[in-house]
Amino acid sequence: MLKNTTFLRKKILFIIGSPNQTTQMHQIASRLREYDCYFSQIYSRHPVIRLAVKSGLLDNTILSGEFRRKGDAYLEQHRLRNDYARSIYRHRYDMAVLCTDLLVTKELRSIKTVWVQEGMTDPITPWASLSRRMGLPSYMAMNTAFNGCGNICDIYCAASPGYKEQFSRLGTEASRILVTGIPNYDHAAALLENNFPHRGYVMVATSDTRETFKKDDREKFIKDCVKIAGGRRLLFKLHPNEQKDRAMGEIRSFAPSDALIYTEGNTEHMIANCDELITQYSTVVYIGIALGKKVHSYFEVEKLKKLAPVQNGGESAALIADICRRYIEFGGTRDEFLTGARPDMNKARQLKFMGQPNFNLLT
Repeated sequence: MLKNTTFLRKKILFIIGSPNQTTQMHQIASRLREYDCYFSQIYSRHPVIRLAVKSGLLDNTILSGEFRRKGDAYLEQHRLRNDYARSIYRHRYDMAVLCTDLLVTKELRSIKTVWVQEGMTDPITPWASLSRRMGLPSYMAMNTAFNGCGNICDIYCAASPGYKEQFSRLGTEASRILVTGIPNYDHAAALLENNFPHRGYVMVATSDTRETFKKDDREKFIKDCVKIAGGRRLLFKLHPNEQKDRAMGEIRSFAPSDALIYTEGNTEHMIANCDELITQYSTVVYIGIALGKKVHSYFEVEKLKKLAPVQNGGESAALIADICRRYIEFGGTRDEFLTGARPDMNKARQLKFMGQPNFNLLT
């Protein structure tokens, strides 16, 4: 009599958020086909947060609104199993792979957890500093300043040695942090081959600062962009969470009439074809840095260069998947797992990630 092996396969829940976080998780899961992989938009069991989600107060965050609609649509389009808040299939999972440690439910903390960095973290504002001194939960900073710093997850996969140092300095044990690079930002050179029709412009990648309750003098920002362009054509790519009608109206009011405005499309290809890149708080600045573009940011550019994700030829998803595979099958403690393989950065970079590679963890 044949056994139904479906119930014998270990199960992994991937927590998604923004489109970038969702595609990163999909890439990792696609390399773990021997497991049953499910997905859920980030969620909370806290009654106050659940009430805020239901009332629409958090529609501009990754908990709800447009982010959740896009996440659900992506899962449906790619036929990925959506187990939102573990309320559909009600599985007991063996591992959770998280895009944030700002909000992790007790049920997920009770199983093996791997955190994957999405991209740039927000600056530490005065309120964020105060909230931390007061001992408030990290999400009370009202931004992503402390994402990766909660020391909650078993393993943290960081974009670069610079981010490992930052997360460690702000609270996560260095021994838990592995430098893996991150999908979507680990192979910028491949973006140079694209079919985006425009070239030779100054690109502006805006941020959803106002939608996430931060100040933004958009008129001044656009006028500064015009000065930087110095007569060259401007191309604006809006953040997916922005109020598009308002943003486009402002661009038409303060930028030259020939400025291009995109609300959709491949941002990375647009960056690959630009002569110069202007950003606010966007992670895409790292694509410009990796491609050797002249970049502008609200962050200090030299600091960004130290934080920039490692370029490993697009191998980050495979590396993170292998860490998940090793850890979910490991019978010992987290600390025993993390000390079981010594770091060997140079050797690991030379390996070809084919099938199920045998390489050391990167720290």
